[in-house]
Amino acid sequence: MPANFQLKLTADFFDAAGKPKYQDIGLSVLEAAPHIRHAAFAAHLPEITPEQLAGANGVIVLTPKVTAKSVSQAQDLLAVGRFGVGYDSVDVPACTAADVAVFITSGAVDRPVAEATVGWMIALTHQMRTKDRLVRTGEWDIRSRFMGSELRDRTLGVIGLGGIARQVIKLLENWGMRPPLAFDPFIDDAGAARAGAKKVSLEDLMRSADFVSIHCPLTPQTRGLIGAAQLALMKPGAYLLNTARGGLVDEDALYAALKAGRIAGAALDCFATEPVVTPSRFADLDNVLLAPHCIAWTHELFRDIGRTACQSMIELALGQKPRGCVNPEVLAKPSFQAKWQRICPH
Repeated sequence: MPANFQLKLTADFFDAAGKPKYQDIGLSVLEAAPHIRHAAFAAHLPEITPEQLAGANGVIVLTPKVTAKSVSQAQDLLAVGRFGVGYDSVDVPACTAADVAVFITSGAVDRPVAEATVGWMIALTHQMRTKDRLVRTGEWDIRSRFMGSELRDRTLGVIGLGGIARQVIKLLENWGMRPPLAFDPFIDDAGAARAGAKKVSLEDLMRSADFVSIHCPLTPQTRGLIGAAQLALMKPGAYLLNTARGGLVDEDALYAALKAGRIAGAALDCFATEPVVTPSRFADLDNVLLAPHCIAWTHELFRDIGRTACQSMIELALGQKPRGCVNPEVLAKPSFQAKWQRICPH
């Protein structure tokens, strides 16, 4: 392990006084690696600057973007670790060209996102938002207008059959639902079956599912995956849930479908443009649940993501391939190998 591996964290983990905003972001893992020093950026910026990365060998990123400019002077930077599993905010090709590995915290988010997804399914079908309002506004006597539905005998359809979707399927095993459906071009029929789902086309899933739950990354290929044509296939009583990325869904088409009552409702944790700092138009709709891209944020989630990210930095410093690397080809580049050996002799 090198004498001095400098790890930096983006400033949005901390408040204005420099104190952690969150109960536990996994930094205790670094206690077993005394040669790794860590420090926070002095200021929060929406895009990381080259100056912020000066002297850093690794950086753990919460919300700022990592661009080609960010890594334009990355002679000593070995890795960008995303605090989570989405990496559309990171210019991965630019990082690869600059000999910087990019990794995500695979597996650490599966359980909390899955729990939030199931919770939203129940909240939608039992009309919890509306029933809460009836008491708050003294409209007790009209409660019979808002009968709910159970998950029993209904069909879940997941778009993307990664760790989160698999955990959702596992959590719902004993709820009396019909066999789940999955659309994922990277999984074959046997792989889907092992996860407890039947692989189908996107069109078949949209037609058949009572809950369409999105769990795939945002890429050039998946941007706008769910548009007017796909929404038109959904059952009138079906719900759309998006805990992945806003750009996956055409928001104009979704708003129109919800406002017209062509689908029963939606739950949205993410939006095409974030942050949402003025009231969302979706807030005008009673059949929608909203969250500011934090529906799954729990103390356990941040602890586990942080531990995973810190452990990956330790592995990198030991000359080992970090888990969750999204550009593994960079690790074989002679120029990266030379930088890695210089910073972390192994």
